[in-house]
Amino acid sequence: MKALLNMRWFYALVVIFLAINLYANFNGQIALNAVPIALMLMYTAFYHFDKLFLFVVFFTPLSINIEEFVSANVGLFLPTEPLLFGMLLLIIFNQFKKNQFEKKFLIHPITILFIIQLIWILLTAITSTHIDVSLKFLLTKLWFIVPIYFFGVYFFKDERNILRFLSLYIGALSIVVGYTLFNHALNGFDEPSGHWVMFPFFKDHTSYGAILALIYPVLFGLLFSKKRGPLVRLTLLFLIVFFGFGIFMSYTRAAWVSLVGAIVVWGLIHFRVKFYYLATIGLVGLIYVAMSWTSIMHNLERNRSEHATENIDERIESIANISTDASNLERLNRWGSAIRMWEARPILGWGPGTYAFEYAPFQLSSGKTIISTNAGNMGNAHSEYLGPLAEQGLPGMLLMIILVALIMYTGITLYYKMPNGEMKIILLSLILGLVTYFAHGVLNNYLDTDKATIPVWGFTAIIVMFDLKYGKGRGDGMSTQNTILRKETTK
Repeated sequence: MKALLNMRWFYALVVIFLAINLYANFNGQIALNAVPIALMLMYTAFYHFDKLFLFVVFFTPLSINIEEFVSANVGLFLPTEPLLFGMLLLIIFNQFKKNQFEKKFLIHPITILFIIQLIWILLTAITSTHIDVSLKFLLTKLWFIVPIYFFGVYFFKDERNILRFLSLYIGALSIVVGYTLFNHALNGFDEPSGHWVMFPFFKDHTSYGAILALIYPVLFGLLFSKKRGPLVRLTLLFLIVFFGFGIFMSYTRAAWVSLVGAIVVWGLIHFRVKFYYLATIGLVGLIYVAMSWTSIMHNLERNRSEHATENIDERIESIANISTDASNLERLNRWGSAIRMWEARPILGWGPGTYAFEYAPFQLSSGKTIISTNAGNMGNAHSEYLGPLAEQGLPGMLLMIILVALIMYTGITLYYKMPNGEMKIILLSLILGLVTYFAHGVLNNYLDTDKATIPVWGFTAIIVMFDLKYGKGRGDGMSTQNTILRKETTK
């Protein structure tokens, strides 16, 4: 009887809510429509945390930055970032109740480096010139790293979840590629429209190209990792052609170059080229560049090829144009500003996330271009490595470089240890995907966006999970404790 009364109250509340919401909609007020969605997401977070994780993964390529549509300076990707923030709070809450992470995971070198990096960001945020901006930067880092990496390592222990993660991200990104190519076709596939046809899902063609390049090796990994049915194989072959055309039509030079880098790394891994030989070649190359620097600079200055062209040869040649190509010159301007900012504050930097607010006075009049602004309001340092140098000092840049090197070293050494099979080929494809992004990171930085951070740290989580599972002497690094999060991922 009591249960029946409770159900009647529930239905009564639903009817009242529907009546109020209907009245509000009739008067042009639609905010209450979000209530059922919010309640559904809350239920999923508490009882099906793993499903919420996959929900976020799917909507990442489709997320939209509200900063593009509101006058206020509020950069927030919807619906992913609010959900990641909620996931962060839930993970922290459960951690206070009971430790969720086994010691072997917490003492893994990559985990330790993430923790040190977050601590350094906190320290430099306290000394920041814009402490509010830096604390928001830290919070953003936390809601990306904790749910995607810390929870992700456990989540990917079930290797089926790796395929779900990759399939959902690729599926949603396919929608974006189709949308972009359709818009591009309406504009005759010309080069100027190639810069904006991916909006509002991507801000510009460079971030779009970088993410397509990041995912591209994974498509090959999925194709060759296992003998799949004819329909799946045809789908993957179609996606390889589809994404390849998308990368080509993105007119993103850095994405093209990063894929060449991935092919080179694949060759080095496949033929087991020893580090000794690589170090020798690298040293000889550095000596040659040092001895020929003047001649090299003269040749670069004679390069007049522009990137704003549909001629593929000229566009590739324009990568080395530091005389007239405005995009290249502006990048040099940003890099120079970052280095001069570092020289002014070499240890603690100006504060995480503050580059855009501080770089204007550090521009040289001789380095400005037609796209420079005196206000310095055109964005970031265009480098995943020089950005931290300016904002977090020399330790910030070194931590980023060491993190990248450690991820690559862990992945490549693990590849030789893993047993042959589907997951070994998937691992190789993830390594090559990360090579494209970290190489691209020399020229651009997108780890402050969900589009890049979720796949990059997701791939990293998979590598660490593999290392804990297959790495020599590491054992199983995932706890079997009966916590709420673990219960939910087994449902």
